[in-house]
Amino acid sequence: MFELSGYAWLLIGLAAFFIGVSKTALPGLATLSVAIFAAVIPARESTAVMLVLLLTGDLIAIWTYRHDAHWPTLRRLIPTVVIGILVGAWFLQWADDLIMRRSIGWILIALTALTLLIMYRKKARSSSRINAAASGSARVRPDFEGEPGDALAGKGEYERLSTRALPRYFYGILGGFTTMAANAGGPVMTLYFLWARFPVLKFLGTQAWFFFIINVIKLPFSFSIGLINPATLRLDLALVPLVLTGALLGRVLAKRMNQKIFEPIVIVLTIISSIYLVV
Repeated sequence: MFELSGYAWLLIGLAAFFIGVSKTALPGLATLSVAIFAAVIPARESTAVMLVLLLTGDLIAIWTYRHDAHWPTLRRLIPTVVIGILVGAWFLQWADDLIMRRSIGWILIALTALTLLIMYRKKARSSSRINAAASGSARVRPDFEGEPGDALAGKGEYERLSTRALPRYFYGILGGFTTMAANAGGPVMTLYFLWARFPVLKFLGTQAWFFFIINVIKLPFSFSIGLINPATLRLDLALVPLVLTGALLGRVLAKRMNQKIFEPIVIVLTIISSIYLVV
């Protein structure tokens, strides 16, 4: 077992609890857990400890949202993420803790700024269409960018946006890299799902299944490079009850959360955790 002080145990216990909450309610909390674990134990070992805890939370999340995943999005995303995982495994072979933390932190900050800009522009276009309709000065098209005969016409906005290849490859590869390198793929994929305007339950359900699949794929890589070992597994065993407690509380929170509250909380948590990684 790692030699930890009482204060260190308190911190990683809180981080384990946050992992559970992040899996069923607030995805941004997972990156705060990454930062806490990396501050208490060496970053490479913290990656291994967190992977098992994340998988524990994933199991509860996929049960909770088993009817809410959008499988077409998952089928399109997984291949792009595997590319990023392979790059992340290579990165782990040579990068030290400081390089790893700061690289991921700056990537997340840049992605957050880009996603906020995209969301602002989309809302601005929507407002202009509404104003034009109210004034009677223009004919307003439905809220989709295809032609009237487009096969996607009439579907939810998230179903349309999730078919776009460039954002999917961009976020998918980067998400795979960050999740393999430091279990910090959550904010990247959160930003993708926010960009695609997933409703809360579809967001949580799709992300739950996504990370369960990806974390299972990561296990062989973590074993092969020696990150998961008896010491990390013993620490995981002590922390699993806190993950379960957090996940159950998250289920209660998610039922009482609407989209206007959900999105700002996720974005703020992503920004805070990203800044922590670069300082």
